[in-house]
Amino acid sequence: MISCTAWRGKRYAVLGLARSGAATVQALLASGAQVVAWDSDEGRRAALLQTPPLQGRGRGWGAAAGEQPLDRPHPNPSPEGEGLLTLADLDTLDLAGFDALVVSPGVPINRHPLAAKARAAGVPIIGDVELFAQARAELPPHRVAAITGTNGKSTTTALLHHILATAGVPTLMGGNIGLPVLSRDPLPAGGVYVLELSSYQIDLTTSLECEVAVLLNITPDHLDRYDGFAGYAAAKARLFTMQRGTGTAIIAIGDAASAAIARSLSARGEGLIKIAPGFCMDQSRWPALQGPHNAVNALAAIRAAEALGVPAAAIDRALESFTGLPHRMETVAVKRGVRFVNDSKATNPESTAPALAAFGRIHWIVGGQAKTDTLDACAPGFGHVVRAYAIGEAAARFAALLTDVVSVEQSGTLAAAVAAAAARAGEGDTVLLSPACASFDQFRDFEDRGDQFRALVEALP
Repeated sequence: MISCTAWRGKRYAVLGLARSGAATVQALLASGAQVVAWDSDEGRRAALLQTPPLQGRGRGWGAAAGEQPLDRPHPNPSPEGEGLLTLADLDTLDLAGFDALVVSPGVPINRHPLAAKARAAGVPIIGDVELFAQARAELPPHRVAAITGTNGKSTTTALLHHILATAGVPTLMGGNIGLPVLSRDPLPAGGVYVLELSSYQIDLTTSLECEVAVLLNITPDHLDRYDGFAGYAAAKARLFTMQRGTGTAIIAIGDAASAAIARSLSARGEGLIKIAPGFCMDQSRWPALQGPHNAVNALAAIRAAEALGVPAAAIDRALESFTGLPHRMETVAVKRGVRFVNDSKATNPESTAPALAAFGRIHWIVGGQAKTDTLDACAPGFGHVVRAYAIGEAAARFAALLTDVVSVEQSGTLAAAVAAAAARAGEGDTVLLSPACASFDQFRDFEDRGDQFRALVEALP
């Protein structure tokens, strides 16, 4: 677990006790901080107290159950001080005097009342990545590579991590992928932390100076959290502002917003690496990195690895052995010569477009909880679509959009779509789940959607 003497004796309010929130509480307490924590989910509050070193430290849920807040000393305090945990509904507290409000990236700080309350009290609103940034000076000498972008950041993060591991460099993944960074043991000297950062996480971070920062693309997404598209793009740009003019900036300039950020950094000279659209790469030896979008992801990871001093031979070996990530153009089966591909992570049209470009004859399962009213970003791939199968809330709307350009049917459910697509697909065809939509209308999340797709495919004769 990462700890920091700078947190000792300070007061933190932590909102949200899912994985990153629970790890934040543990790290702060181990460092001797005073923590008031809350989650409206009673199960998460209970889970916090059932994890070492808080296991068995009593019962009671503070103000939400009509009781007094539950204070208890941390049972495994740092030698220099003792942390104190309070479970209490933060809405009932005066935040004046707290050193920070720590929230999960999922908390909409642009409209959450507690965020407004913190701002009124002059209390900084931060996330676990900012706490990691504050702890860096006390960790063994290391470097940080951070990857952001609307699409492709998980694949690029995992690929860079794999390249470093293949080269024998101590490394771990964190941020928006893998385990919370504060829950991990610090890397030994010479290690590299590879962080996937969403715009939400960047919003909650103020002092992370990355030795390597990567921007893959910016397309409209999450606009309910920002003052229009310009605000969303500005959030991505802050990753480079935090570098304070040092380190390496790697930017794919295939869209206008990313290109504008690159132009704003032109004074960096050799410290700025631009990836232009339309370049050609031999991807034939990289089975998990097919399609034009993965050419960009791969080149971004290659340039980042080179900036970190990884030899070319190790990079080549890693590209060949990389197996990809679940739910991202993942081949889950080949049956009767038909390839079934799980691209459930494609939750907007821009992230579906590369999958449509990567395969030939496609039976496309599309739909869910729509983020946009159009599928225009997918249009270049419509020529590859043999038939579309629309599901979820967007089924009728998407069927109407597609009816004049591709053969389409309203399947409604994923099970019906898989059955219909499997029945129609012939040898050499691809059945592709790439929904271009969020999953919450019918599934817990995109991972649940992808897992159910895999199970349906496995059940096919």
